[in-house]
Amino acid sequence: MKKSYIFILIAVLAVFTIFYFKNNPSSSMPSLKIGVTSGPHAMIIEHVRKKAKENGLNINIVEFDDFILPNAALAEGDIQINCYQHKPFLDEQIASRKYKIQSIAKSVLMPMGIYSNKIKSLEQINNKTKIGIPNDPTNSSRALLLLKKAGLIELKNKEHPTLLDITNSKGLEIIELDAPLLPRSLDDLDAAVINTDWVFLAKIDVKSAIYKETADSPYTNLIVVKQGDENLPEIKKFVDLYQSEDTKMFVESTFKGAILIGW
Repeated sequence: MKKSYIFILIAVLAVFTIFYFKNNPSSSMPSLKIGVTSGPHAMIIEHVRKKAKENGLNINIVEFDDFILPNAALAEGDIQINCYQHKPFLDEQIASRKYKIQSIAKSVLMPMGIYSNKIKSLEQINNKTKIGIPNDPTNSSRALLLLKKAGLIELKNKEHPTLLDITNSKGLEIIELDAPLLPRSLDDLDAAVINTDWVFLAKIDVKSAIYKETADSPYTNLIVVKQGDENLPEIKKFVDLYQSEDTKMFVESTFKGAILIGW
């Protein structure tokens, strides 16, 4: 009698298990937590997330509102991937914070640009112009190099310049601010050099940039993981999905050239 109860119990559990996994297929799928900054990166990963589920991979998106926390979260193991930063920034973070993380693939290029509520062209910039730039070391250097390329300043250090490397500012006043604050400071500044992430979040028309980086920029963003995780099957599957023709078409149709394919 006891054996029959055991067999019935096993049968019930088997039926329950089959029913559960049939109606909750995601519970049997491998999962990844992916850190991104809010805005375009989050939008792209959301598109990839839907495709990933169709291909047997669960993606949980974790959004951050600054550039520092996604690397800290990755290094601590709170997420398995982050996708938001370019190589110069990653290199600086690894050097200064000793993170055991690495790039495994390229994602997209978000051109940095000069924006203004008051000025319509470079010709209107004069020796009384106040220009804001990001204050983190990597993006500050990137902004200074863009101002140099635009012909607005001259620099003695052409790789990682700081404000101290400006040899001729042509009378410009250059002010460093937290990157997310730059769009909100446009009324107080004459212009600002702003990352595309914050441009989108501030609902500024990317096409309104007075001047911006071109496709030959070295600041293409990266897919980054902890050292040792680069060969995990679910991470390889994610990279394949991200760098697919489907994702490329989504980026091109959604951002209309404001964000460029980097792979």
